[in-house]
Amino acid sequence: MFLTRFRVNTARAGARRLLSSPQLLHGAVMASFAEPPQSNPSAASGSAPRVLWRIDHNSRSEVLLYLVGPQRPDLTHLVEQAGWPTTGGWQTFDYGAFLAGIAAGSTFAFRLTANPVHSIRRNPDEPTKRTAHLTQRHQAAWLLKQQQRSGFTVVEKAPERRLLPEGDEHELVVHRQQAVSFGKNDRVKAGRRTVSLVTATYDGRLRVTDPDALRRTLTAGLGKAKAYGCGLMTLAPVRG
Repeated sequence: MFLTRFRVNTARAGARRLLSSPQLLHGAVMASFAEPPQSNPSAASGSAPRVLWRIDHNSRSEVLLYLVGPQRPDLTHLVEQAGWPTTGGWQTFDYGAFLAGIAAGSTFAFRLTANPVHSIRRNPDEPTKRTAHLTQRHQAAWLLKQQQRSGFTVVEKAPERRLLPEGDEHELVVHRQQAVSFGKNDRVKAGRRTVSLVTATYDGRLRVTDPDALRRTLTAGLGKAKAYGCGLMTLAPVRG
């Protein structure tokens, strides 16, 4: 597995065009591989390593693309279209050693952009319909529901550090909620359809409860819409 970081030059028209469409960015990410990475057909559904990516808007001038996948990518086309062709580049790291070192009880800072959804039906005769969570409270609750099967628990705050009587129990911040719509070619209907997503970015601290499950989360993604920049969780050591 490899983890890649690429800084986007937001002053360029090509970069702004890519950032405006998850569909275009998905195509650019997949074009980074000479041979498209193949999923393991014998693996359980959703558990095999795959290509994941995420855009981090750290500031107006610092926008980063993170990419995780089973093969080393070549981002030359992205440098030419959305980077600094003469002075820029990208950094790719061997992710395997980091993944292998994850141990139960370890604590990390994390970031995740996800598509928090749930399935509802208005009456028993209707099929279920996938619906986005729209409030920070429900989006946070969605992530907390993923903890056990995903191999981690979000660290709880000490009671004296909680600023609210309810809803501030965890070291978790939900921000950058976005409603995104874009066109996508529909092979079945031989036309284009509109895809609409709600995304949210999560920052916080987690404690590892099941290293193998967390490794699957980091390499196979969390939640829906993984092709469109959702599901990639990254970790960083906690200082101090």
